[in-house]
Amino acid sequence: MKLVVEQPAARWYKTEMGLADGDAVRIYVRLGGCGSVHPGLSLGVNKDVPRTIGLSDTVDGVTFYIEEDNLWYLDNRTLTISFDERYEEINMSVW
Repeated sequence: MKLVVEQPAARWYKTEMGLADGDAVRIYVRLGGCGSVHPGLSLGVNKDVPRTIGLSDTVDGVTFYIEEDNLWYLDNRTLTISFDERYEEINMSVW
């Protein structure tokens, strides 16, 4: 199980969310959306202060993390967060 945030995605989040070096972005399970792992659930993001980090990746000065109590969503898989320049959007892939 792993969290991978690609550099272009980290830069996009920094710009769009007004993040600075040292900030943290929580990736969490939310009800609704188009999740690929569990029907009816998807992943959300927000700037937050970590409590009990289960997985993390620090890229471009920002720590992206998933709390321990949300690791069940990944089902022992890898979450990769990338930026699609063609559509100018974030992609979250669990594989």
